[in-house]
Amino acid sequence: MKLSMGINYSGGFKEAVDRVVELEKAGLDQVWIAEAYSFDAISQVGYLAAKTSRVEIGTGIVNVYSRTAALMAMTAAGCDYVSDGRFILGLGASGAQVIEGFHGVPYDKPMQRIKEYIEVCRKVWAREEPLRYDGKTVQIPLPEGQGTGLGKALKLINHPVRKDIPIWWASLKDKSVEATAEMADGWLPIMFYPERYHNVWGDQLKAGLAKRDPSRPRLDISAGGMLAIDESLTGEAQAKVLDSARPHMALYVGGMGARGKNFYNDVCRDYGFEKEAVEIQDLYLDGKKDEAASKIPAEWIMNANLVGSAGFIKERVAAYKEAGVTVLSVNPVGPDPVGQIEKLRSIIDG
Repeated sequence: MKLSMGINYSGGFKEAVDRVVELEKAGLDQVWIAEAYSFDAISQVGYLAAKTSRVEIGTGIVNVYSRTAALMAMTAAGCDYVSDGRFILGLGASGAQVIEGFHGVPYDKPMQRIKEYIEVCRKVWAREEPLRYDGKTVQIPLPEGQGTGLGKALKLINHPVRKDIPIWWASLKDKSVEATAEMADGWLPIMFYPERYHNVWGDQLKAGLAKRDPSRPRLDISAGGMLAIDESLTGEAQAKVLDSARPHMALYVGGMGARGKNFYNDVCRDYGFEKEAVEIQDLYLDGKKDEAASKIPAEWIMNANLVGSAGFIKERVAAYKEAGVTVLSVNPVGPDPVGQIEKLRSIIDG
């Protein structure tokens, strides 16, 4: 089981990279760089690659609209080159607000587009023939009647470090999760509850895995949450740390969409917290955010994070493994993140 975390910019990017260097020595296996509509992730991948030697570096995530499919493949191959084969291409759809409002590109067919980007990337990296692709969202070269008519099929000049760079998909629900299980190398879910995830995604994962090419490796799954390991973290002390997750969870469960159109509220319901889902949404949409946060089920928070004594964390790690999680994604809290990663690494390896 690998350990991963998202890079934290709170103290500055270069300072965050220095922390990653120390965390790499402590046993961190992956680091993920977000993009959204901030600084681009790719520049930061290059900097991290120069400063680290072992940790895998992923984009968490880059969208499939602001870069063409061929450029996405070229960029991933370049990142894999400068990192000596340590890059992970994390893809996602983002949303209409960012894609249309910031990039000025129509937000059309997001799931289909990601599927086609995956196929194009793998064709580019394989270099078996000049790139030709005729999809619903991607056509390479441009079809007859578009452009100057001078386009020709080309092959990537360089030989990639790897012909099959890992592609992870941050899919949320339904057919997108099914397509992830079928096509991607890894899945980046959100709000993952190990004992109950199958209530939300079980059918989609099963359907997608049934169609998966048997020559592809097992689907990796990354999930986790806050990390704090200490023998004092029981009872009220444990609850105090876990309570810091309430506002963020309430925002998603209560405020991300109107009634009946909030995926995260649906997740809460599917996890068995129907009454709480209604209360949280009603309170949040009425502006009572603190009250909404107080209604997040303590059981959910406790079991979707890694906060507690070493014995408790050992039990939670076993639950994640049983659920098929191959990468624990953690956010160490407290003054000693390196020490926390070392403790978790010891529990996993033990």
